[in-house]
Amino acid sequence: MQRPEWAPESIDIERPSVARMYDYYLGGSHNFAVDRAAAQAMIAAVPEAPLMAQANRAFMRRAVRYLASRGVRQFLDIGSGIPTVGNVHEIAQQEVPDARVAYVDTDPVAVAHAREILAGNEQTVVIQADLRTPEAIVNAPEIRALLDFTQPMAVLIVAVTHFIPDEDDPAGLIARVRGALAPGSYLVLSQASDEGRTEEEAFETLVVYRQTDNLLRARSRKALLPYFGGFTLLEPGLVWVPLWRPDPTDNIEDADRVVFMGGVGRLGD
Repeated sequence: MQRPEWAPESIDIERPSVARMYDYYLGGSHNFAVDRAAAQAMIAAVPEAPLMAQANRAFMRRAVRYLASRGVRQFLDIGSGIPTVGNVHEIAQQEVPDARVAYVDTDPVAVAHAREILAGNEQTVVIQADLRTPEAIVNAPEIRALLDFTQPMAVLIVAVTHFIPDEDDPAGLIARVRGALAPGSYLVLSQASDEGRTEEEAFETLVVYRQTDNLLRARSRKALLPYFGGFTLLEPGLVWVPLWRPDPTDNIEDADRVVFMGGVGRLGD
């Protein structure tokens, strides 16, 4: 396979990447044949897979728009993925022109492409880092230069924690991020849930993601609630993502088929 100019030499273009599969679900162009094959296998097992990704991205956009309207001027997007139309900085800066956005991802393709897109935008920064090393994120010089941790911000951890195994303690990792935040900050989080799926669908999903660089671990609502420890969930709470403050024209029928649960929490004063 010929390596595109936008693909860094450090990445394995023969192994599917969850970030590039997600890009494919969203209709992006920064994916390889191996990613498209894995994504198509997922779609064969769970035909709603692209709808799931699109509904999750729509949840993120609604949450960012809502928080910007509430006066949030700083956004830290951990696990941002490959930038597509309507990413955090576009949504936030439409609402609040002076909004500042820091993107963090482990995938070198996502980071390289984000840097290319964001070149010249002095209100954004992107670094390569992993949620499993939260101190490396919140203490990164580039992020500290852009974001003021003495002031409230919104941290987005959207469609990320289902790639972190229980032994790495996702709730504990989020708590370590929370420890760096000022009162009045927010957490925007979503992850794949295992509620409402058949055993066959769960098995097929496992088979597909075993081929990738990250194994997907769906979790129940009860298991996800501790991720919001220290935060007060805003209405309507932790719900299927189409049900979180939907726009008037949104279709919220069969919301449970979207698989993703999400919510927004506020850190108390």
